[in-house]
Formats: sequence, structure tokens, C-alpha cells
Amino acid sequence: MNFQFLKLDLCDFESLDKSIKDFSPDVVVNLAAQAGVRYSLVNPNAYVQSNITGFLNVLQSCINNKIENLVYASSSSVYGLNNKIPFNTNDNVDKPISFYAVSKKSNELMAHTYSYLYGLKTIGLRFFTVYGPWGRPDMAYYIFCDKIAKGEEISVFNNGNMQRDFTYIDDVVDGIVSAIGKNYKYKIFNLGNNSSIDIMKMINLLESALGKKAIINFEPIQPGDVKKTYADIADSKKLLDYNPKITISEGISKFVDWYLSYN
Repeated sequence: MNFQFLKLDLCDFESLDKSIKDFSPDVVVNLAAQAGVRYSLVNPNAYVQSNITGFLNVLQSCINNKIENLVYASSSSVYGLNNKIPFNTNDNVDKPISFYAVSKKSNELMAHTYSYLYGLKTIGLRFFTVYGPWGRPDMAYYIFCDKIAKGEEISVFNNGNMQRDFTYIDDVVDGIVSAIGKNYKYKIFNLGNNSSIDIMKMINLLESALGKKAIINFEPIQPGDVKKTYADIADSKKLLDYNPKITISEGISKFVDWYLSYN
């Protein structure tokens, strides 16, 4: 079986470089990062270490070991203050509003430089609010589910006037796997669901699946938050054969089933 698990820090260049050399892969897929908008307001240094220094080490190790293809995770957060909807990968993304977004935009620039200088073929995937079983417990849908289930109050920002392009984990995995098989010199793709869902609708779906009403405290928008995300996935469909299948209703139901069985 061609699988080996190693627990190591991407900032430890020697260990990372040795692991890639020993395994000798055809393609490197880097999904490791310090994620989350809000934590980047508290501890931006963590994002410099994991997302910038760590990613630089991945790039350099690919060159050292003559890896031809790299697939890496970017984020919808790079779109920042963009008002044009839906977000297209050709849009200018020079107005980030969180340090997390800065770090992911930096990854895209770094990948472009290594593609230009060394011929490393890179594909960046801008993920849009990925959710589902085994998801990150710091994300809103998970926090809401947990608090509703426990009868605790949830904080809903911007008075509930928020929309997100929720993308179920299985669809994202399909997009990643498809990207592994491609050979573009330098490309960026959106991996979203090509729809924008009201946060209140997502909360209503959680309420229905849990059989409990949410206790809601409406609050102002938080620093670093964008009001709406919406992925244009035309290029992803055409060039990655990407075709998301799971609706928000199906996805939330699957997530809640997992949550109840896990907890």
C-alpha cells in the first residue's frame, strides 16, 4: 500500500524535504495551512509560519526533488472587498480584509513565481466554505449545530445578512482528485457550489435536522468578514471536469447525522 503517515511541521524544511525525497511522489498536494479568518486577527504570526514559510518550504522541496506538479489549497477569502458577483478567478484580488486572505494570496503569488522560474506546474484551488462530517469545529455551521443541539445561544453576525457558497466536502475532494490528474503550467480554480445561501437558511436547515429551535443573538459584522461569497465555476467545470452534486439541504442533513452519531 503506497501510504505513509508522518507527523511533521512544514516549517521543518529538512524533515519535509527528506519525506518528499524518500516517498518520491509524482504530484505533491498541499492542503496543510493555518485556516480561519478570525484567528488571523488574534495570531497573525501563526499564518506567517504555516501558510507562508511552510508553503515556501513545500515549493522549494518540490524543486529540490524534481517534482513536476503541485496542487495546493487557496481560499475564497482572497476575493476580499470584491463586489462583482459571482467571484471569478480573473477578478482582481488586491483588496484582502484579513491576514488569512493575505497569506493565501501570497501562496498564489509564490506558486506563480516558482512556475515561472523553475517550470513547476501549479494548480491553486480556492475553496468556498467547505463543510461536512469531520469538519473544522471553528466554522459557523459546526458551532451553530453544536450550540443548537445543546440549547445554547448562537451569535449571528451582520444581523443575519450574510450569504455563503457552501461546498460539501465530497464535492471538494472530487475537485482535488481531478486537479491531481491535470498538467497546467499555472492555474487557479474556484471550488464552490455555484450558489450563495443565506446564513439564516442554513440555520433553519440545522434546526429542522436537529429538531430544535436556535436561540439567536444578532450581532454586528465582525472585522475580516465578507458579506457574501459566490463562486463562478465555469472554468472548473470546463478544465477540471468539476461538477458539485450535493445541495445545501442534503449536505446539512449528512453533517447533522454525522454530528449526532459522533457526539
